[in-house]
Amino acid sequence: MKIIMLGAPGAGKGTQAKMISDKYGIPHISTGDIFRANIKNGTELGKKAKTYMDQGLLVPDELVVDLVVDRVAQDDCAKGYVLDGFPRTIPQAEALDAALEKMGSKVGYAINVEVPDENIVTRMSGRRACVSCGATYHIVHIPPKTEGICDRCGAKLILRDDDKPETVKKRLAVYHEQTQPLIDYYTKQNVLVEVDGTKDMEEVFAAICRILGE
Repeated sequence: MKIIMLGAPGAGKGTQAKMISDKYGIPHISTGDIFRANIKNGTELGKKAKTYMDQGLLVPDELVVDLVVDRVAQDDCAKGYVLDGFPRTIPQAEALDAALEKMGSKVGYAINVEVPDENIVTRMSGRRACVSCGATYHIVHIPPKTEGICDRCGAKLILRDDDKPETVKKRLAVYHEQTQPLIDYYTKQNVLVEVDGTKDMEEVFAAICRILGE
């Protein structure tokens, strides 16, 4: 069960990836986690990635693919895995396919969590974060007991720059330009499936489970 999660920022694909991981007992793999683990463990690949990140540069595709392939080759991925946030571009997808082919493996499902842009802007601009303990809320879905105040520690809640409508729109524009072509790529490979991400989180997960055959 080798799964790639696709979807715009704020579509909820990370949440679904974690739920898939928990239900099916397969690792939830994000590139951020891989980078951190390799850097922390001082691996050769981690050292290479750190030289780019320390300069504020993007880690090159070739190195990202090496890190991902190294991770999916580990024993805990024998039954499968959920890739979250990778691949982001066609060159990354092609490099991943080529590397997997050498391992005698291939992607089984590319699950696209489909949410219209306007829903994402509304969803993300409703988020609030605590300046002190980092707890997160949503003014509609998970409101704090007292408006603007954290339930946990009583500190002030803010709208993060990342969640401001103008920032979200910019991130969505980048997503459509770079990542949307992956939807066509995986459609041609007959592995793309789509779920309606506007529904309740549990309903989205139920739809994914039906796709995965359980």
